[in-house]
Amino acid sequence: MNHFGLIKNFTANGTIEKRRIVAFGAAEGEAVQASGNTAFLGVSGIRGAAIAGARIDVCMDDIRDIEFGSAVSYGDWLTSDADGKAITAAPVAGALMNVIGKAMTGGVAGSIGKVHVTPQQITGA
Repeated sequence: MNHFGLIKNFTANGTIEKRRIVAFGAAEGEAVQASGNTAFLGVSGIRGAAIAGARIDVCMDDIRDIEFGSAVSYGDWLTSDADGKAITAAPVAGALMNVIGKAMTGGVAGSIGKVHVTPQQITGA
């Protein structure tokens, strides 16, 4: 039996590339490609959304493919760069940072790795 996890369909509020971090849009039922420290919904799948108003499936749990925006190590907390790619989260002491989850593989910028999707906030030590 296949297990697809929690996948919810949203309306794209702009272009969303495949395998990128997705954030809450301005209105209920909307999603945007993440760009930095915003509240994350999940990860786009093998299809993105080419235009605003298109429908997009967002993977909201499980272990998912994601594009890295920098070098990432196994076990790193991941956040978004300006293009929705996953980068290592490094919050300053006492600051809250949104994360999409933990890296399940390491990789370099531009490679496709794995993330355990568990959106939350962490605090810098």
